[in-house]
Amino acid sequence: MSRIGKLPINLSNGIEVSVSDQNLVTVKGPKGTLSTQVDKDIIVKQEENQIIVDRPTEQKRHKAMHGLYRSLINNMVEGVTKGYQEKLELVGVGYKAAMQGKVLELSLGYSHNIFMTMPEEVSATAVTEKGKAPVITLESNDKQLIGQVAAKIRSLRKVEPYKGKGIRFVGEVVRRKAGKTASK
Repeated sequence: MSRIGKLPINLSNGIEVSVSDQNLVTVKGPKGTLSTQVDKDIIVKQEENQIIVDRPTEQKRHKAMHGLYRSLINNMVEGVTKGYQEKLELVGVGYKAAMQGKVLELSLGYSHNIFMTMPEEVSATAVTEKGKAPVITLESNDKQLIGQVAAKIRSLRKVEPYKGKGIRFVGEVVRRKAGKTASK
């Protein structure tokens, strides 16, 4: 049996979960509402203050989806209770970030500034402290969406291994390479 899939999902007070007959799971909580379509073969049951995800057979396909859907539903429950946060820092001379409404303006050493519109579900703030790298903080209740937005921002200027310049997650360790050595 799947180690992840067999674990029950505990629900705290104030969280409502509904499972439709087409296996559409909807989770409501203090931070919003999320829903996902679960495969028709996977069984989702709610017992008191727990959600149990089960599979009908031991087929490889069912085993794979068992843990997947349990994790997706657990992420939704955690998202509507606590929410998710990602922090990105811009390391490099002259790199800047500013929020103008729902638009993130990035200055990353290119000949032009980059403007990126944030989705409705994601709130972003850009903080620049003197002597430190600018930090972009993303907050949302949808783990998948916030990860996708963070990856998109990071892809605009990937960290290079020689000087360590670029956009990275806060606390991310970058492997540095030695540069050229002087000839004798």
